[in-house]
Formats: sequence, structure tokens, C-alpha cells
Amino acid sequence: MVHGPQFTPTILLQRAIAMSTDTNEEAVSVMNDLIETCRDGEKGFASAAERADRPDLKQLFSTLSTQRAKFTHELEVEVERFGGKPADMGHVAGAVHRGWMAVKASVTSDDDGAILDECERGEDFAKKAYADALGKTLPSDLRPLVARQAVDVRAAHDRVRDLRNEQHGAHDGPAA
Repeated sequence: MVHGPQFTPTILLQRAIAMSTDTNEEAVSVMNDLIETCRDGEKGFASAAERADRPDLKQLFSTLSTQRAKFTHELEVEVERFGGKPADMGHVAGAVHRGWMAVKASVTSDDDGAILDECERGEDFAKKAYADALGKTLPSDLRPLVARQAVDVRAAHDRVRDLRNEQHGAHDGPAA
């Protein structure tokens, strides 16, 4: 007499499919959060490029906006590969942040400084979103893409932070 559950090949296959589906759903959710974050960055940097006075900042913000559009596309391809539907909007907080950036820049005498402040604030959010994503269990074939994008997001943050410090004349050490 056999005691305990019977594991037929069909039951094992059903359990494997269920586990795979759970993993795919989690991966799609993580990627969609990053898509929303990247869309926010793309729009925020495009707005910053339009508002900046300095040509070097206009170029940098335009380049970073294009980078985030590329990241969004890469993530959308992966969402579809995992059987999901890509997010089609950014975060509500991102839209509010862009509106605040426009208002703050319009009432501040140091427009480029205010824009850099807000861009760094947006990049703080993006860094956290990528750190959170990398803290989750991701499929092994997806992790390198997210890790590469995270490195680029951190580099963009640090560049914007350094420019902000230069703009404000803060040369007494790196900011967080």
C-alpha cells in the first residue's frame, strides 16, 4: 500500500507550468514597473532638455531621454517574450514630478540649477526602482538586462548630481 501523494508525470508537468507562470507573472510585473519608471525618465529628461539654458545640459538631457526610450523598448520586448502586455503609461507620480519641475523652474532664478535638482530627484526614484527590481527573483536570462540598465541609471544619476553640485558651487564632497 502506497501512502502520500502520487506524482504522475502529468501532475509534475502541471506543477512545473504553474511555477513557470508564477515566475513569468512576477517578471512581467517587475519589468512593467521599470517600463513606467523609464517612461517617466524619458519624458522628464525631454522636458528638462526643453527648459535648460546651457547647451551642454540640453544635449545631456536629450541623450538621457533617448537612453530611457531605448530601455523602455528593451523591457517591452521582454514583457512580450514572457507572455505579458507592456505598461503603456508612466507613474502618476512621474507626471506630477514633471509638472512640479516646470513650476519650480519658472519661479526660480537659477533655472538650470532647479532643473538639475529635479532631474536628480527623478534619478533617485529610478535608482531605487532598479535596486528593488534586482532585489527580486528574476529569470536568469532577464537579470543581465536589468543589471546593465541599473548601472547606466546610476551613472546618469551621478552625472546629474555632479553637474548639480557644480551649478550650485558645492565642491565639498559627493552628495547622496
